[in-house]
Amino acid sequence: MLIAGGRIVAAGPRARVERHREARRARKMDLGGRVVTPGLVDAHTHLVFAASRAAEYEQRIAGATYEQIAKAGGGILSSVRALRAASDDALAAGARVRLARMAAHGTTTVEAKTGYGLDFDNELRTLKLMRRLGGEQSVEIVPTLLAAHVVPPEFRSRSFGTGGADEYVDQIVRLILPAAALEGLAEYCDVFVERGAFTVAQARRIFAAARALGLKPRLHAEQLSRMGGARLAIEVEAASVDHLDFASEADMRALARSDVACILLPGCSFHLGLTHYAPARKLIQAGAIVALATDCNPGTSPTLSLSMAMSLACTQMRMTPAEALAACTINAAYSLGRQARIGSIEAGKDADLAVFDVEDYREIPYYFGVNQCVMTMKRGRVISEAG
Repeated sequence: MLIAGGRIVAAGPRARVERHREARRARKMDLGGRVVTPGLVDAHTHLVFAASRAAEYEQRIAGATYEQIAKAGGGILSSVRALRAASDDALAAGARVRLARMAAHGTTTVEAKTGYGLDFDNELRTLKLMRRLGGEQSVEIVPTLLAAHVVPPEFRSRSFGTGGADEYVDQIVRLILPAAALEGLAEYCDVFVERGAFTVAQARRIFAAARALGLKPRLHAEQLSRMGGARLAIEVEAASVDHLDFASEADMRALARSDVACILLPGCSFHLGLTHYAPARKLIQAGAIVALATDCNPGTSPTLSLSMAMSLACTQMRMTPAEALAACTINAAYSLGRQARIGSIEAGKDADLAVFDVEDYREIPYYFGVNQCVMTMKRGRVISEAG
């Protein structure tokens, strides 16, 4: 491979690459027969949060369900309270550590969602922190506004009656979305369509406002139950629909006919101790565009490793190693609208690369829970190196 100006000039047999004029003066790096992949693309994360939810982890081990914990005031709302109380510097410091560890696992591009602020000030604050982080370190951050994660506590009070969720949607549409768009803080708008979160009708209203402001839709859908989010993703021409654990056969066929990327998050099922995983095999056989992501978040998937996501995808969802690797590179890049620039090793693309100390790419998911990445490059510059 020949890299110049942060881009791949050529890749292939040594003799062909060395014919290029730039090769004569290039600095040579011998990677000792290791496997080089495109830089990994994590297309679904909740990067900025204030604290772990280890206490809930223990509660689930004792038998409490995700929904029971949420109804008791835990879950996402506990992360909301923590983020609102945290300083900008504390939030940035935590996210900075996570980004460095992601880079150490081969990740070069990260989609990052808000959703733990759930009010005007804190949602905008989170987006501004993402912009700050994107300017001070090398992992590329793709910002997504997830103000519609759940209904915030102040809109659940009796003073709002049964219309609390609709009143909060009003605030998202009238205030939060326009401010995020005006300042150019977000590229995407996400909604969690689920029991206890938002309905299809509420999501449709948010997406209409987002599209008018130039923000592209993404969806959390069919994670804990089937609510119709997959069909809505197709209707609004979303960039991605994520989770899909309870997608129906008809949903899968419809998604296969669409251009919507299906982002599967096996770390979530694993961490929650569930035996039900997204139907990756059926989606692939139907012809859908399947990507994988960590869903890095403090409550349901506190992992920073796409290699671990690949391991789970192979063992629990019966994806092949090749499918899993494509799902963490070119397909994930497609879901972020960056497939022309990243996600594969091709001339003209950014030199985003991950080097694994293995002899065969299949060993990347084979060694589960082990980080085999020894070097990560972003636009031709080493941003992480073991030792």
